[in-house]
Amino acid sequence: MTKWYMVRRWITSQFQRLSGKHVLTAVVTYAVLSWILLKLAGEHSLTSPFVDYVYYLLVTASTVGYGDMSPQTVAGKWIVALFVIPCGLSIFAIGVGRLAGIGIEFWRKGLLGKRSVDVSGHILILGWNESRTLHLIDMLLHEEKDKRPIVLCVRAEIQNPLPKEIEFVRTTSFTDEIAMSRAGFEDASCIIIDNPEDDITFAAALFCASKNPDAHILAYFQEEVLSNLLKSHCPKAECIPSVSVEMMAKSAVDPGSSELHHELLNTRKGMTQYAVTYPGDAKYTTVSELFMRMKQQHDATLIGIRRNDEVKLNPALDAEVKPNDLLFYIADERVSDFNWEH
Repeated sequence: MTKWYMVRRWITSQFQRLSGKHVLTAVVTYAVLSWILLKLAGEHSLTSPFVDYVYYLLVTASTVGYGDMSPQTVAGKWIVALFVIPCGLSIFAIGVGRLAGIGIEFWRKGLLGKRSVDVSGHILILGWNESRTLHLIDMLLHEEKDKRPIVLCVRAEIQNPLPKEIEFVRTTSFTDEIAMSRAGFEDASCIIIDNPEDDITFAAALFCASKNPDAHILAYFQEEVLSNLLKSHCPKAECIPSVSVEMMAKSAVDPGSSELHHELLNTRKGMTQYAVTYPGDAKYTTVSELFMRMKQQHDATLIGIRRNDEVKLNPALDAEVKPNDLLFYIADERVSDFNWEH
């Protein structure tokens, strides 16, 4: 190992230890000394006006070297060769390296979920169930494209599974207010809680409901006991029970039921179930009239009405439809331009 190599390694190690403040001080010192030395050497065309000096220094230090400005005196050439270029190259490399390091660290923190997200009105998913969570995100991305951003918050030691499509936050607890604030849970419009452990889901739902009572909270439970308990504490929360056993029993009696339900929930294939709110300023109407209008204009089938937290499936044709009722319908795609006028 040569002495020159050892010297270079030492210099490099010292530069790497410099703080941002020290780097800025080095840049300013280098610029001032270069200007003084060139001024003393009589390089007036390089030192004035000031904008020309800055241009020359940046072009030289970055090794671009356009050649439109160069020292004319012998002293100026020695100063540029022995000080301006060598020191400029070192400082420029350090500055670029630091900026690249900051950018990489910022990206790395986002990938590892260590960065706070700056969103509001978003969909927040709490929990990680591998392929099931990925499938959930895929459906939400299809439904919410260019609408609400999606934030995945997990306790598992994973990286962002979809770094270009969703925001990602890691936390040790879904009831830690400081950690959860990084995921913007207080500003979320919808919070989906889906964990392998029902007790964690229950605790997270209670915590989110207490801190963000206006959010639409959805909680998936494998056991119905905790689902009923959460409803008693948080009536607005929507509990999603596991229906695997019920689906098997239904398919045994009515073959094909599982395929039917799967297609109704699949937003990418076939007919899918959607919901729309009947406008508050719309006129009272009947299911019969609305059913025919939706079918004729959009090939959509009205299947249910929700009013005062009560859902009525297959309502009677003479049943009344009131303003602000939530209407459930089946269609090939979500309809965004319903014509509610008679």
